[in-house]
Amino acid sequence: MMAIRPLVSQANPPRISPTFSSHVKPSLESHEITLKALHSKLSRRIGAIATLASVLLAGDAIFNKEFANGLDFSLVAPEQTVEEAESEIRGHAREMVEVKPLLDSESWRAAQKELRRSSSRLKQDLFTIIQSKPGRERPPLRKLYEVIFSNVSNLDFAARDEDATLVWECYKNIVAALDDLLSII
Repeated sequence: MMAIRPLVSQANPPRISPTFSSHVKPSLESHEITLKALHSKLSRRIGAIATLASVLLAGDAIFNKEFANGLDFSLVAPEQTVEEAESEIRGHAREMVEVKPLLDSESWRAAQKELRRSSSRLKQDLFTIIQSKPGRERPPLRKLYEVIFSNVSNLDFAARDEDATLVWECYKNIVAALDDLLSII
């Protein structure tokens, strides 16, 4: 911006005449208006270019796939190792599946409590495992994570509303996603 400003504030800037006649000499007032308009247009252009450049640079940093795959969400239990998570995830998945008798008996409150307890443990294990994987191996695990825990939430709401049809649909989706997850890990 410093390099452009001297061009605008020169003593004899090039005249931009509002008419096509070369014989009409613009007044001092029209000359000042022309300079203000030129400076205003130039300032807006510089501002637009600076904004566009910052958006492009920031967008590249934010949406860079390598950067995004390497983000640390810090939801991993600090005391849990990858080996512990991999050994415990099967047991926690089994606990989630074992809410079936509670669902069969329509013990909605007990099923909700057990599901919340076992799903929180599974979530911790899965986060630890996802964080330990290289970036290219994370997306399928994240997708399964999303399927499992969105269905856990939906099942929790369906149990609260005592909607047996939706409870069983969510339960089947959870079991299928857990099978896929355990086959990958």
